[in-house]
Amino acid sequence: MRVKRIVANVVSPAPAEAARFYKDILGLDILMDMGWIATYGSEEEMTVQISFISEGGSGAPAPDLSIEVDDLEAVLRRVKKARIPVEYGPCDEPWGVRRFFVRDPFGKLVNILAHD
Repeated sequence: MRVKRIVANVVSPAPAEAARFYKDILGLDILMDMGWIATYGSEEEMTVQISFISEGGSGAPAPDLSIEVDDLEAVLRRVKKARIPVEYGPCDEPWGVRRFFVRDPFGKLVNILAHD
């Protein structure tokens, strides 16, 4: 037996509101939309991972989600254009990532990062 996929489920009274952040800011595709559930993703090959944390590192709060991107500065420009407040960073961390934190439309703290 092997795990094929791990999906994060974010509870929301209005799943369609995810589009302006996860589609417009992060560029994810809508893979499924049944009204009560909207799933965003990409065809990018990803590793199965799940993290358990007691804090966010470097004194930062623990984020709800971590999303790795290939161009952190491009996402940061979209965030600023959308007037979404950056709650932490952007900063270069000693473990080899550059990152910043923002809140999605549902209040979830999202760690957006790129590896060096």
